[in-house]
Amino acid sequence: MPQIDYLNITKEYDQGLKALDDVSLKVESGEFVFIVGPSGAGKSTLVRLLIREESPSSGDILFNEQSVLTLPHDKIHELRRRIGVVFQDLKLLESKSVFENVAIALDVVDTMDKDIRNIVPSVLSLVGLSDKVDKFPKQLSGGEKQRLSIARALAHEPDVLIADEATGMIDPDSADDVVEVLEKINSLGTTVIMATHDERIVDKLKRRVVRIEKGKIISDKKGGKYRV
Repeated sequence: MPQIDYLNITKEYDQGLKALDDVSLKVESGEFVFIVGPSGAGKSTLVRLLIREESPSSGDILFNEQSVLTLPHDKIHELRRRIGVVFQDLKLLESKSVFENVAIALDVVDTMDKDIRNIVPSVLSLVGLSDKVDKFPKQLSGGEKQRLSIARALAHEPDVLIADEATGMIDPDSADDVVEVLEKINSLGTTVIMATHDERIVDKLKRRVVRIEKGKIISDKKGGKYRV
């Protein structure tokens, strides 16, 4: 069974606007998948539906063979620990240090202090920020901020990491650093889904490419390119 399974998903907003139109998509455990397409195509909607920030108008979504849509409200936080999401706006806490920005994700779920002291340095090392633990977000470059956001998403050891336009606001070299981190995470067994407009990176990595336009999947190719 696929790890993630979108089953005939339609998401319709007011005035009959369809963000997604009868979309079916399967993602296997351990895959690295690019979701590409123009702004407004439905890429971010796929992410929000998977973590139950929104609900579809019709269809179902399975994660590890369980329907996301029927999860009790008090279990949604467990789903979101299994699916780490890195957003374009980062959502970093400017008043907290690098260490604290990662630690707070663990503290809010009552992780023991001794475990936090072990986990945080480990994930910061994974993303190449071991030398920045006492810095604050304003002291980091755009690429470093993005890697910090990835580290925070990794704190709960998720099964899936979703990067939603993770390289959209940074320079090409920093973008390459971020993607290198995502590849490393994927090589360790975590499923990575990257929604992006970055044609250069998609063509360079030659992974599975799913293209969405006007709420529909129009192509799905392994080793594909950004352009159909």
